[in-house]
Amino acid sequence: MGYIVPSAGGGATARANQAAFDRWRLAPRMLRGSTERDLSCTILGTAMPAPVLVAPIGVQTLAHPDGELATARAADTLGLTYTHSTQASHAIEQIEAANKWFQLYYPTDRDVCLSFLQRAKAAGYGVLVVTLDTGTIGWRPADLDRGFLPFLKGEGLANYFSDPAFRAKLAKPIEEDPGAAVMLWAQIFPNVGLAWDDLSFLRDNWDGPIVLKGITAVEDAKLAAEHGVDGIVVSNHGGRQVDGAVASLDALPAIADAVGEQLTVLFDSGVRTGSDAAKALALGAKAVLLGRPLLYGLALAGQAGVEHVLRCFLAELDLTLALSGYANHRELNRDSVVRA
Repeated sequence: MGYIVPSAGGGATARANQAAFDRWRLAPRMLRGSTERDLSCTILGTAMPAPVLVAPIGVQTLAHPDGELATARAADTLGLTYTHSTQASHAIEQIEAANKWFQLYYPTDRDVCLSFLQRAKAAGYGVLVVTLDTGTIGWRPADLDRGFLPFLKGEGLANYFSDPAFRAKLAKPIEEDPGAAVMLWAQIFPNVGLAWDDLSFLRDNWDGPIVLKGITAVEDAKLAAEHGVDGIVVSNHGGRQVDGAVASLDALPAIADAVGEQLTVLFDSGVRTGSDAAKALALGAKAVLLGRPLLYGLALAGQAGVEHVLRCFLAELDLTLALSGYANHRELNRDSVVRA
């Protein structure tokens, strides 16, 4: 858990994410007949029982030996959408969830990138989520102090090590020279040169919805719309990339105002409770992605732990809507919250 819990730098962005939720207060309405609630929705063609998705989280075997397999099964049990990380400890094809999206860290090697897209499509992933805020790994003192990065030990590289295009670039099989495979990953993962024009390659090779994750600036949200993607995730990577960055919730309202009619706006970073989700939905998000809390459940009890966290989260969201006078989350709007 020492890799999962810490944030970038001094943790200012992570703290800001939590503080932003505290600055907004729900304004419950009375006598509105909210006995029956309906949280169901359809996001980018994916039917969901609630506006909650499992965020892409890499190398989950650090929390539990079953890693992503347990998390995906937990999501599937509840009918929720699971998002599989490029940096997962289990390969694309190992995830059997009914509703699953694939998160891409866009590599510098186009052959490997194309292979990832083809494998994800063949394995039944419906939406491509492209993470933009991790052209390289952020400054994380906790990791530096321990001298630990799981990928350098070959952990969280299952999608690469199982990929035919990646393996074809190695002089020897991975089993004979794992160090060379790790070094190849270290060469193709950093992609700080990624630019808007590079999105055309994805559109040419992916025939489903494309979502850009890591948007916190209104201008970038507008550019996303101009470049023909289908959605964005307002996110600062849970505070793990840029220390001192804007809180995701602080960025959300202006972004939703700017592109909410053109793009599906999703949200993550700092979401911990059902009431947090209600606030994000009121401020313009169509759904939220839940990350770290699921790994805490995973670490404690595997699949059952993830299920417990998800059930509690969904129950709190439902109860929050009921007590606030809303029959469904789509009724939430700016009048549903006040700035503290």
